[in-house]
Amino acid sequence: MNIRNFDLDAFVHATLAEDLGDRGDITSAAVIPAGARFNGVMESRDPIAVAGLPIAAAFFRALDPDVAIEQVVEDGTRVPAGTVLMRISGKARALLTAERSALNTVQHLSGVATLTATYVDAISGTGATLLDTRKTIPGLRALEKYAVRMGGGTNHRMGLWDSAMIKDNHVAVAGGVAEAVRRAVDAGIAQIIVEVDAIEQIAPALDAGATHLLLDNMAPPMLREAVALVHGRVPTEASGGVRLDTIRAIAESGVTYISVGRLTQSAPAADIGLDLAAA
Repeated sequence: MNIRNFDLDAFVHATLAEDLGDRGDITSAAVIPAGARFNGVMESRDPIAVAGLPIAAAFFRALDPDVAIEQVVEDGTRVPAGTVLMRISGKARALLTAERSALNTVQHLSGVATLTATYVDAISGTGATLLDTRKTIPGLRALEKYAVRMGGGTNHRMGLWDSAMIKDNHVAVAGGVAEAVRRAVDAGIAQIIVEVDAIEQIAPALDAGATHLLLDNMAPPMLREAVALVHGRVPTEASGGVRLDTIRAIAESGVTYISVGRLTQSAPAADIGLDLAAA
């Protein structure tokens, strides 16, 4: 598993340290004999798009380097409820100590992937591409954007550093759309995304050098008008208030992209459990 700008070892260490504190897993230490073994099955209780299994495996290996792990399905796979995702066998104390961190990660990332897949399905055949946003939990951006990819979505900006996005507050401070774009062009920025919320802002943005237009909170009729005016000169992106029940009509307006913040901002966790395997 290779995720850009993500240190798996550091993430696992920090997450376990948060859970263990300075006393460790006092429950497992008190209740589980030191030599006890645990054979467990991780199973989805919901139909999901899977994401995060290699990270779960890293948690188990961090506390039991000799654990035997069988990853039954690959990240990015869509599975029905009742699907076995992983089987583990190793030291009971270690695996039960790692259980919550492993499950929290897989449940959250699979939740993001599953919601993404639902939105991807809703715009299938329209030609529009689903994007995520920077509305991510601090510290988890690389993982959440990975989960979006596992659900079939596409990543937007990874951060403030990889392209300019001129939004309404930038425009207000700069003194107008054209002036804001001109300054970005003068700064030598190659990718300049400009948020517009009115048709009359489109021509000034394009004339000044915008390379991508974010059409903010426009209803489908206005989106169609905007797409026609742009006429393929730059990519167009619908954004703002997109819901599952509205995204199809938005996609059919002809926009290139649709960005949805709720993919990472408010995806419900998937119901996934780890239970003792039947003898």
